[in-house]
Amino acid sequence: MKSNMLRMLIMAMAAGFVILTCNFTAIAGDAKEPWMYNQIVNAEFVISKVSVPMDENVMIIDARPYKVKYTKGHIPGAVSIPFSEFDKKTKMLPRDKNTLLIYYCGGVKCKLSHKSAKKAKALGYTNVRVFAKGFPEWKKQKGAYAAVTAEQVAIQIAANHTLIVDARPQKTKFDKGHIPSAINIPFSQFDALKGKLPRELSTPIIFYCGGLKCKLSHKSAAKAIVMGYKNVSVFETGYPAWKKQFGSANAGVAVKAGEVEGAIDLERFKKIMSQTPEAVTLIDVRDADEFIKGHFKTAVNIPVEVLEPKILGLPSDKPVVFVCSTGARSGEAYYMVKDVREALDTYYVEAEIDFKKDGSFKLKKN
Repeated sequence: MKSNMLRMLIMAMAAGFVILTCNFTAIAGDAKEPWMYNQIVNAEFVISKVSVPMDENVMIIDARPYKVKYTKGHIPGAVSIPFSEFDKKTKMLPRDKNTLLIYYCGGVKCKLSHKSAKKAKALGYTNVRVFAKGFPEWKKQKGAYAAVTAEQVAIQIAANHTLIVDARPQKTKFDKGHIPSAINIPFSQFDALKGKLPRELSTPIIFYCGGLKCKLSHKSAAKAIVMGYKNVSVFETGYPAWKKQFGSANAGVAVKAGEVEGAIDLERFKKIMSQTPEAVTLIDVRDADEFIKGHFKTAVNIPVEVLEPKILGLPSDKPVVFVCSTGARSGEAYYMVKDVREALDTYYVEAEIDFKKDGSFKLKKN
């Protein structure tokens, strides 16, 4: 009798141990893997940090291989620092170690972003996050699109199955040089010219404009997605990057700053800004969110999209000078004004301008 009871007790203890072991295994399986970084963010957080141009206090970093993954599609604004090249490319990281760094790679099973984040933290960066679900999750977001590189644009042009769309103004930009095979649909005329887009909504479309500071391609891509196009991407480094890598489609065009129709001489503009800024009516035609991040102290903000009904009210007591970040939107504003008020003394700045929060700026000739 005692032996039977002892046997039953042993069996019960063994069964309890099995149950305990199973429960422990289930709990352990739900815990984070040891290789994972401990500060994870979701897609909503990443979306809130993506802007054009990117905020100087934020860097989104793609830890995947450059040629295999990044070139074919990445989160807009993200820079490529593959984990395998991390130690070689630490100079690409910001000097300010309080900058928010968001690493991502190929999804929840991908270790590259986690390993990169740990390395960045070891270098002293204090605000490091990982978007663990990565690029696959980004593509699932409503209205999301990928950014591609010049190499990928060239591949898709060669395949002859992609529509390349230049979102810059025609007269000031497209006519002076554009990517081969591209059609021109300036963003300001998107609604009027959207009939140029293909009927087949699955057709790959790549929008581009004047570089990382130019919003026109992104805004055009967003409109195309609303129309139902399912394969939309943006070549965010735009025509400047294409021209640098592959040359110009209109290689014969070469102009000097100040000699372009409507463009103010750059040296003259710098002198006005440093000595007599009140001598001109300075109008910044960028979007309000760009303007608030940095602008000329004497500038007023009238985004180019809302400029047309205000043209008749522009003052004529002194020259009007339009500015933006690349010369694209300011050039478009110039021609919009000339079509309505030809006699108005009007100019635009044909250059890349890096606006600082304190009102200072860096100007680079296009």
